[in-house]
Formats: sequence, C-alpha cells, structure tokens
Amino acid sequence: MSTNPKIYDDKSPVCIPFILERLHAHLGSGSTRPFIVGLNGVQGVGKTTLVRKLADTLRQNEGLESLVCSIDDFYLTHDDQVSLAASLPENMLVQVRGEPGTHDMDLAKGFFTAILNGDAVRVPQYDKSLFSGQGGRLPPSSWPEVNVPGQPKVQIVIFEGWCVGFRPLPPNEVVARYDAPSRTLKRHELAHLQFVNEKLRTYDAITALFDAFIHVDAEQIGWVYDWRLEQEAMLRAQRGAGMSDEQVVRFVDAYYPAYELFTDKLRSGVFADKLRSHLRIVVSKDRRVQKTIVL
Repeated sequence: MSTNPKIYDDKSPVCIPFILERLHAHLGSGSTRPFIVGLNGVQGVGKTTLVRKLADTLRQNEGLESLVCSIDDFYLTHDDQVSLAASLPENMLVQVRGEPGTHDMDLAKGFFTAILNGDAVRVPQYDKSLFSGQGGRLPPSSWPEVNVPGQPKVQIVIFEGWCVGFRPLPPNEVVARYDAPSRTLKRHELAHLQFVNEKLRTYDAITALFDAFIHVDAEQIGWVYDWRLEQEAMLRAQRGAGMSDEQVVRFVDAYYPAYELFTDKLRSGVFADKLRSHLRIVVSKDRRVQKTIVL
C-alpha cells in the first residue's frame, strides 16, 4: 500500500466557475447577504485541500472575503458527548463523535444567523486530540472572530464536512435499507439507526441556507476505508505514530452507516427548489474526476 496518497487538484477548476455563476446570479437578484456553499466529501477524498484552494482562489482572484468552516468544529462539547453516550449506552452510533446527533446544531444555527446578519461572531474550533483522542471544544476565547470592525465582511462561506447536506429519510425507507444487503447497518439495532435519522432533521435548518452545493462523490463509497488506511499509513511513516489498520477500520465503521443510509438521497439532489445549484463530482479510486453532474 502506498504511504503517500496523492490528491490531484482537478476539482477546483470545475468548482470555481460553478460557484461564480451562482454567486453572480445571487448578487444580481439584489441580495446582500453572504453566499453560502455547502460541500460534502467522503473521508479521505481530499476535501480539505479542495476547500482551501477554493477559498484562496475566491479571495485572491475574485476579491471575495471567504470563510471556510467545518461541521467537525460543531461537535458537542466533550461533557455533552459523554452525557449523550451515557444516556444511550446500547446505541453504539453515539458512543463517539461522528454520526448525526453528535453535533451542536444550536451552536451552528446561532453562528449562521450572525454570519447572515453580518454580525461579529467567533468561529467555533474543535480539537480532536483532546481527552486522549475523544476530542473537545476549545475555549470560545481562542476562536477566531470575523466581521469585526476594521475587517472586511465575510461574503462567502464554504461549510464542509462528510455529512453536510445529508437529508433525513422517511422511517419506512430506513427500514427498507436496513432489510437490504449492507456492509454495516445490520450491526446496529433498527431503532438506533432511526434515532440518527431523526436527529438529522435538525440539520435541515442549516442545509436550507445553502445557495449552492458541491458533492465530491466516489464511484464506490467503500473506498473510504482504503483512503483512510492510506492516510494513516502516511502519518505513521511521517510521525512514527498513528492508528493501526484495525483501528482505522473500526473508526470508519462508526461513520459508515450514515453513508449507507443517506448517500443515495444526496446523489439525487440536495435542493427541491433551487435548480442547477448542486454540483456532483464523481471521482475514481485515484481521486481523479470521472464525471460531473449539475442537478
């Protein structure tokens, strides 16, 4: 296995024109509120590299004040995550951070309300290394602040994450997926999957704010295991430490049920009322773009 996974930037040349076309339509409508882009990418596909490139290009080439934020920074505090896990000890989907239901959506809603109003606001920060790797939120006093006097106002927000844009399913569809062949769903009780599905409804308030959406998809979602194994092998080679292959598989297993439940719906389009505002980029095993679809 290679210890140096390569991330090719053949995605930003597709994403930038897509974003700019929709941004110009947004501005042409007379709207003065910031333009919000949601971006979903499976773990290991290279979305961190992509969003940084997008923000830098928009800032440097278009003169647009761009902010990147991650849904990972809106995880519950460590204490709240511990309390959630203790309240549902048999539900393995919420024993660690990751699945829908382990994010602080009230914090997210307050943050986006301030951004849309142009108010000064601190950008939450989460450190996954705290509490022996369980993770924890950094003190608010350490969070960077945007929209403060003397700074340019944020004009574009790119909100990225592995489950950004996932939509809840009707309960009977969760049942249908549970009864169909799957990699991880049968390892959990149906009621526990329904809990995650129901929690996902609180994420809709954020998804509804998106003016455009980018989905970096994989021809086979199962490649997320291989990509995460590559990343950890690289970390072990560089730092002399990292998760073992078995630990990586267990780590991805904690997230994979959501992929199995919600990816198909995401592929069909995140918007019901915004035509041609969803860009789906399908990549091959080497992370190269194979096709693009605008929904």
